Amino acid sequence: MNKEVKEFLESLKGKKVAFVGMGVANVPCAKWLAKNGVCVYACDSKDKKFIGEEVCSEMEELGVHFSLGENYLAILPDMDLVFRSHGILPFQNKWIGECIERGQKVTTEMEVFFKLCPAKIIAVTGSNGKTTTTTLISKMLEAEGNQVFLGGNIGKALMPELENITEKDIAVVELSSFQLLTMGNMANKPDVAVVTNIESTHLDHHISLDEYVDAKRNILIYQNGSQKTILNADCDYSIGGRVYHDMRFDVRGKLSEFSIKHKVSNGAYMKENGDIVYNDNDEETLVMNKDDIIIPGMHNVENYCTAVTAVWGMVKPETMKSVAQNFGGVEHRIEFVREYNGVKYYNDSIATSPSRVISGLKAFNREIIMICGGSDKGNDFSEMVPYILKYVKLLVLNGATADRIYEAVTENENYKNSGIEIIKTATMEQALMLAKDNAESGDIVSLCPACPAFDQFKTFEYRGRKFKELVNGFGE
Repeated sequence: MNKEVKEFLESLKGKKVAFVGMGVANVPCAKWLAKNGVCVYACDSKDKKFIGEEVCSEMEELGVHFSLGENYLAILPDMDLVFRSHGILPFQNKWIGECIERGQKVTTEMEVFFKLCPAKIIAVTGSNGKTTTTTLISKMLEAEGNQVFLGGNIGKALMPELENITEKDIAVVELSSFQLLTMGNMANKPDVAVVTNIESTHLDHHISLDEYVDAKRNILIYQNGSQKTILNADCDYSIGGRVYHDMRFDVRGKLSEFSIKHKVSNGAYMKENGDIVYNDNDEETLVMNKDDIIIPGMHNVENYCTAVTAVWGMVKPETMKSVAQNFGGVEHRIEFVREYNGVKYYNDSIATSPSRVISGLKAFNREIIMICGGSDKGNDFSEMVPYILKYVKLLVLNGATADRIYEAVTENENYKNSGIEIIKTATMEQALMLAKDNAESGDIVSLCPACPAFDQFKTFEYRGRKFKELVNGFGE
């Protein structure tokens, strides 16, 4: 444990620290501080059953106090430091402003990690492709022999790892717009900043698209001249006919770009023959061919171009190619589950936006049975309808958005001549059973929701795991 981390922990001794929102990040962080002798309070509107009885028991054994239920925020005036869950946004929760007015500091796990991390940080954000790109970067660095700490929005808290990370290691961090929103003044961090793309999403949480883009910009505007920024040469940041602030003008360090459509002067791109090369001022190095990549879809070719650009100079080309030939993909991202009675089942629960649905459907490049629907985050479903009409023969809708998606599909001018069949039902489980009953040998069934999972599940991961549990329970 380095000096700054020790000083941070010592500074909290004798103080009261609250964690508001007991999710995947705050739970391990609360346990870590309690283990190091800090007085910790776990706050959540949900009860112990929702958080998890076993998890709560572990925290209690470490001395964590609980403030749960309707009045869970009542203890905050007595706290010295408050950690908010990344999904709890300042402009939607007045208690954050009240804490600040009282002179209390409100922070997040990731803000503390960036401040104290002694290792090089590679940070990845964007509307789509974040998790796969982050994972690929990590896999490539590990294959080259590096000690890598992977976390952030990918589902693992990194603050507790501060006691293990050294200057020789590399941290690879996925960052959401929610995490980046208040991560201002990240002095000279990260060492490598990656923005995969920008699309219109999460408008149910952000005040506007401008604010969403501004949150993403925080990943690169605090870098210095020696650090590296990776941007998408195929993304012009034009959304809905309106051109937003181009991040290329915000780059403080060295700009590299990637593309699957055309040549770039400094970064990885795909040629017409499918070769992925890295171009360094007209000195090109062959890395791999797109056919070396075993996970399906052109969006994954793009993810590889992104990762290659991010790790260039740290990982040998042959190592990158080996990863491409052996890495089977990230859980919940067009994840093959099993074949049953000649039907292949895929879990694409991460497809919580129309653009992700489009990528998934194009990856299969054939007609499939699609399970779609979930909670409503205000997405415009019309953009995915042409692809549904082209690539889906049976659409099984469920959840809170079933009616909205049904209307978007049936109102399309090409719907009547498409031959698509649509069934509506209440839950994902019922939708799967209907898909199973209607599937024939040779078919593909994919969970491709186009929506978050909150109407039926805690997160998209819970939805995906339930889907896999059900599919694997069909029998032999």
